Amino acid sequence: MTRPQPGDYPPFYARYVDLAPEEDVAGAMLAQAPLTRAAILNFADRPDHRYAPDKWSVKGVVGHMADTERVFGFRALWFARADPSPLPGFEQDDWMAASDFGTQPLEDLLAGFEAARSSNLLMLRQLAPEAWTRQGDANGHPFTVRAYAHGMLGHERAHLQILAERYT
Repeated sequence: MTRPQPGDYPPFYARYVDLAPEEDVAGAMLAQAPLTRAAILNFADRPDHRYAPDKWSVKGVVGHMADTERVFGFRALWFARADPSPLPGFEQDDWMAASDFGTQPLEDLLAGFEAARSSNLLMLRQLAPEAWTRQGDANGHPFTVRAYAHGMLGHERAHLQILAERYT
């Protein structure tokens, strides 16, 4: 599948797409899995660590990654199935306020992310080639399926960068 083009997503989403330059996004997701697991488990001895008092804990970051993976996957499926109904946005800070990630073991949060990724990966691999360029509206912006696929990987990598740069 070809990489997303600028018209496949709004400009603010480029930060995620740019972090997933591979043509074979499914293969890149598979290759990323052990790296993500290792990076997150580096914090197993300090899962509640925050780099600043008002920032998310490591467990919060992993829970957010799982939530976002699920949302992006749902949107990709919605658009792949050519449903014309627009989808709402989601405010990550509101979702975090309503979560209980801090009470859950890091390994469980990681398993939740991995399960969501595995499910999304299977879904993406089962799409017909024409489904990848189908477009829909999410939060008032146009997105294609291929933009969400690359965005899933890019979002993961963005948070791994933040963990590596700010949490260590």
